[in-house]
Amino acid sequence: MSKNTNIRISLPAVCFVWQIAMIILFGVFVRYNEESDAHWHEHRRKRNISSNLENDFYYRYPSFQDVHVMIFVGFGFLMTFLKRYSFGGVGFNFLIAAFGIQWALLMQGWFHYLDDEDWKIKIGIENLINADFCVASCLIAYGACLGKVSPVQLMVLTLFGVSLFAIEEYIILELLHVKDAGGSMVIHTFGAYYGLTISRILYRPNLSQSKPLHGSQYNSDVFAMIGTLFLWMYWPSFNSAIADHGDGQHRAAINTYLALAASVLTTYAISSLSQKQGKLDMVHIQNATLAAGVAMGTSAEFMITPYGSLIVGFCSGLISTLGYWFLTPFLEKTLKIQDTCGVHNLHGIPGILGAVVGAITAAAASSSVYGEEGLLKTFDYLAISDRTVNIQGGYQAAGLCVALAFGLVGGALVGGILKLPIWGDPSDANCFDDEVYWELPEEDHDNVSIHQNVNHVAPISMPADL
Repeated sequence: MSKNTNIRISLPAVCFVWQIAMIILFGVFVRYNEESDAHWHEHRRKRNISSNLENDFYYRYPSFQDVHVMIFVGFGFLMTFLKRYSFGGVGFNFLIAAFGIQWALLMQGWFHYLDDEDWKIKIGIENLINADFCVASCLIAYGACLGKVSPVQLMVLTLFGVSLFAIEEYIILELLHVKDAGGSMVIHTFGAYYGLTISRILYRPNLSQSKPLHGSQYNSDVFAMIGTLFLWMYWPSFNSAIADHGDGQHRAAINTYLALAASVLTTYAISSLSQKQGKLDMVHIQNATLAAGVAMGTSAEFMITPYGSLIVGFCSGLISTLGYWFLTPFLEKTLKIQDTCGVHNLHGIPGILGAVVGAITAAAASSSVYGEEGLLKTFDYLAISDRTVNIQGGYQAAGLCVALAFGLVGGALVGGILKLPIWGDPSDANCFDDEVYWELPEEDHDNVSIHQNVNHVAPISMPADL
């Protein structure tokens, strides 16, 4: 890794050039869709729409607000647990999210919303939600690399991450006709393994030089808990935001709500068992309590039943907490994966669980449970008339394989690019420290940075030959 902390490729240059490019591309390709255009009234008369309330804005905007808060506040503050990297956690989250949503609107627009008549991308409120979803996968990947990469590297990670996301999303949702309303596969599984693979390629054998800063302290954990609570409260909106109007959206919110509640109790129980004297580990509480939102993503709008949602929440809280307890140290010691935020436990394994639950639930669907019309609408069988429930279950499983392939292969390719010594990444001794990239207020450093508190991952292990 680069020993020079000066950015060789200038961050201001990247930001200015990229923003100018976005202005040009939006000017050429992007227009309002029929529901956001000033010709809406003509569209109403043509389609015999009786009220402005039938504009999709009124169905989707409340969910969009919630998802938007999750992206900028929830994810941002969740990453502030490191004792000296709070500026980087929430600040770089802000940067790459604002950078990514513009590119996502273009990439997803070219694949999903390109008008055949004028070759323009027509955007409305649903595009904004989907762009936030796309950026979420890159923020998940950022979590695996938190504190170890430069802001320019993060923008490159996001540039390629958004592009890969748009392609795998198109394959999974449009070509395979997989149902994944909350993105267990498309968002979480892809984002987790994309970030983990990049982290493995960028492995730092001497990261122990930053060990004094590779952990949390009391105040930083409190700020991270703010992110947890925002994510936990708004996750029902995340999973239901683009579900079908009516019962599908309603059911997705209920299922996610119940699963999240179950994951909290399970996480508290397992966390207490994992610690001496039955105390709780804040790392588990900040992260594993959210795993049910990930695991419920694929089957959120299915008839999984309320008690089924509780089962999913119980299982996700269990495996996520055990992952922080056992799996994270194993991955670092054996596979050399330095997963700063533990995204494998919060997004990776729960994402796979969600995909498996979705495949089983889809294969077990029946008209007696859904009704004939409900079955057709839930799984879009009107668009793919040759599908049976068993075939749909197989396609759901295939969607998981596509997400994993894009995450692993894409992460390996992008990791190789990020390993080039041109990005101004921090040295091993300067990781997890805001001072490398931020102007900090004057403070008594002796009272800030040399306290060894609870780590979010296992202690860094030195290789035997060093």
